[in-house]
Amino acid sequence: MVNSVLTPDARALEIERLAEPVVHHHPSGFSDHFALGFTKLLRFSADTFFAKRYGHRAIVLETVAAVPGMVGAMFTHLTCLRRMRDDEGWIRTLMEEAENERMHLMTFIEIAKPTWFERMVILGVQGVFLVAFSILYLLSSRTAHRVVGYFEEEAVTSYTLYLQEIDEGRSPNVPAPAIAKHYWQMPDNATLRDVVLVVRADEAHHRDVNHGFASSLSGDAEVREIAPYPIHATELREAA
Repeated sequence: MVNSVLTPDARALEIERLAEPVVHHHPSGFSDHFALGFTKLLRFSADTFFAKRYGHRAIVLETVAAVPGMVGAMFTHLTCLRRMRDDEGWIRTLMEEAENERMHLMTFIEIAKPTWFERMVILGVQGVFLVAFSILYLLSSRTAHRVVGYFEEEAVTSYTLYLQEIDEGRSPNVPAPAIAKHYWQMPDNATLRDVVLVVRADEAHHRDVNHGFASSLSGDAEVREIAPYPIHATELREAA
């Protein structure tokens, strides 16, 4: 948790530091190694196809990332109905994750302006991933959540590299789109860099949530406490 006595600027810097890709779940057993290998394969594919076009990469990333939360919430809901038990807050958390990722997608569509061909690729990737992830979740929800945890680790890394591209002038730091300013309650002068920071903080949170869910399903007694959802820089600045 970020220290409440920090100034708004210092708190924003602290958020940026905490969201850097320093958190990695070390795989243990076949399930974790499968999840990590699958994630690395998708990362290689993204690197090959998009290279350093981080705005377009973000669109595909968020298209895929918006699927697991909805799939997980649906299957958890049906399982709780069938077993007549409480969901322990999982359904709401997963639904909020899905909505948050959808807003990431809508934001980067405004920024990157994908072509019709890229939109068709996005739709195809989304359809294939929806089917594949649904099957995986039915077979092993633990592995599915671990996959998402590793996905989010890679997302944090990608957005960190995106920040580097912006800071070094290779990507223009354009004004933040209106949809982003409304969703994250950002100031009128917010820029793309501000958007990438809050999106990366969201992804870091999703990473911890899904690794926590996977560890819980595996019976790991040392599951890290998950912070309230979502963590946004604007909320912390307003609390100062």
